[in-house]
Amino acid sequence: MERRISNLPSAADFVQFKPGFGQRFVVTVDTEEEFDWNQPIEREAHTVQTVARLARFQQFCEAQGVCPIYLVDFPIISSPAAVDILRNAVASGKAEVGVQLHPWVNPPHDEQVTERNSFAGNLPEVLERAKFCALRDGIEQQIGAAPLIYRAGRYGVGPNTAGILADGGIAIDSSVRARFDYSAAGGPNFRDHPIRPWWIDRAAGLMELPLTTVYWGMLRQLGQFLYARMWRVPRLRGALARAGMLERIPLTPEGVTIDEAIRGIDIAIDEGLPVLVFSFHSPSLAPGYTPYVRTEDDLDALYDWWRTAFAYLAKRGVAPTRVSELIDAVALA
Repeated sequence: MERRISNLPSAADFVQFKPGFGQRFVVTVDTEEEFDWNQPIEREAHTVQTVARLARFQQFCEAQGVCPIYLVDFPIISSPAAVDILRNAVASGKAEVGVQLHPWVNPPHDEQVTERNSFAGNLPEVLERAKFCALRDGIEQQIGAAPLIYRAGRYGVGPNTAGILADGGIAIDSSVRARFDYSAAGGPNFRDHPIRPWWIDRAAGLMELPLTTVYWGMLRQLGQFLYARMWRVPRLRGALARAGMLERIPLTPEGVTIDEAIRGIDIAIDEGLPVLVFSFHSPSLAPGYTPYVRTEDDLDALYDWWRTAFAYLAKRGVAPTRVSELIDAVALA
């Protein structure tokens, strides 16, 4: 059977880690250009003014003993300021770099810019591959390290993505945003996907590391069934969350309070999840570029969120890890 990232794994596909690996977490940063999230996607309407803020976040992570994973796209590797920050951090072993493909700003520009085409997996295989290779090669040339992890912009994997990644030397895909559905916009549906890592293609050594989203509340065991059926009445979702009945909690500081995140961390740990995957967008490192950070107070709150999350993870015995360690910790037998 052809292996696709969107395929649901079987029990035999789940990745097993070596004894002693325990439970770990990673911090992934969708490191990208700034654009207006409320406007249609455009090829030229973006800036890279927030890249200077990467230095502060990197210093913060180093002080916390965390190695961030920067998933960078084409405008970022085209920014000398961003490249200088990331190259030094990666060279010193204090950060890792991966690929994040935003097809609308990534050459070759052979497609029409539409919402459907903003999901790279919807593009013809030849064009998706050409865009990936241009970005992957650019990262290696500019940052000085071969990327081993990939995330599709807008989580937009398609039928050809797994083969492209395997051919490109990628060991880990992290495009599956489990328990979210993007099909209404032309993207993939990950509503029923698990949050445990699994093999997309064991022979090729390609693993899926899905972003962590859990259900919390008295009805959480029914979350997968109930949540998707409430899309017509979003107010009901809010009412159930406020009542402590059912809440969907992605591990991100963007739109998720630290109290909610701690509840999510507890669920993930108690369910024995081997790797907790945190994520956020780099433009949130400066006020005014995302809906989540509008003021300097919001930015201070974002750093407080991370500080509290890291302290709580340490209290629960969950240590930070990195891509290279994840690859080494896989039990192949």
